[in-house]
Amino acid sequence: MTDKGFDPVEVAALQPEALDANVSAALAAFAAAADLDQLKTARLAHTGDHSPLALANREIGALPPAARKAAGQRVGAARTAVKDALEARQVVLAAERDERMLVEEAVDVTLPTDERPSGARHPLTTLQERIADIFLAMGYEVAEGPEIEAEWFNFDALNIGADHPARSMMDTFFVTSPDSGLVLRTHTSPVQARAMLVRQPPIYVICPGKVFRTDELDATHTPVFHQVEGLVVDEGITMAHLKGTLDHLAEEVFGIGITTRLRPSYFPFTEPSAEVDLICFVCRGESVGNPDRPCRTCSSEGWIEWGGCGMVNPRVLTACGIDPDRYTGFAFGMGIERTLMFRNSVQDMRDVVEGDVRFTAAFGMEA
Repeated sequence: MTDKGFDPVEVAALQPEALDANVSAALAAFAAAADLDQLKTARLAHTGDHSPLALANREIGALPPAARKAAGQRVGAARTAVKDALEARQVVLAAERDERMLVEEAVDVTLPTDERPSGARHPLTTLQERIADIFLAMGYEVAEGPEIEAEWFNFDALNIGADHPARSMMDTFFVTSPDSGLVLRTHTSPVQARAMLVRQPPIYVICPGKVFRTDELDATHTPVFHQVEGLVVDEGITMAHLKGTLDHLAEEVFGIGITTRLRPSYFPFTEPSAEVDLICFVCRGESVGNPDRPCRTCSSEGWIEWGGCGMVNPRVLTACGIDPDRYTGFAFGMGIERTLMFRNSVQDMRDVVEGDVRFTAAFGMEA
């Protein structure tokens, strides 16, 4: 069989009229597409593998070599016209889709942006670290110790005798039994004893941590709370150094102008001992004797009890292997919960310890 006399017009799909009709049908389908999904359907119908122009392109191979070039040019021009029309229509429909989305999917910027609330550190943790930073800036070290403590460190080394009321089960959590020799530490002072045993003077340490006492949970007490204690042992240390340190701490925690006063008191591990009072940070003492300006914070007394302090008892120094004739020192301690309540006007201790995220969230990342 020979194709020398083959007339290309006899292949109907390759006739110019047929190609023009296919191009017109494709352009009409593209123009009628109202969105990108309809355009995709029209694209498959007019440019896919089974579209009229694709089938016409396959017919070129059946032509004699002399006729293929002209037929290929006609089919190529038709397919190019369809492709250009498809791309132009796609640009238009994509722009219409984007414009429609801006209207239909508008975002209300006044709505909350987070489905989950932001986290926050507990204010006790933040305040404890802030106090530690104050003393680190003064050249102190942070000392730590175990929460399950030997009685010797918790009591004996601190000059608390065997018959002292604090050693009874009314105040102390004993581990397993009262004769076990182990307790949940009732204060952070054992850390001071440990510090003196492993360090040589001069000693400047701060001891923040958790302590335990057999108190009922109420508005002002909790069986688990936090303390921060400071210890200095060096040559020539006096009560004046203690007072200056407490005044600096008070100003850093409560603000400029806050000072302290010392009232004589008694603690077994310090001698002399004193209670530390803060000048009222609300009335600054102006409510004292002034009935026209009463102060609920300090009950118009002008001062608020903050903690305890004193010069380290020579017996404590001796028990820890330090020569009391050469070295003197001071120690102080206060509750971090109590400090937080003063500083941020927290009224109920239970709000601090019960774990309600609404309380913590109010502080954010700062104390």
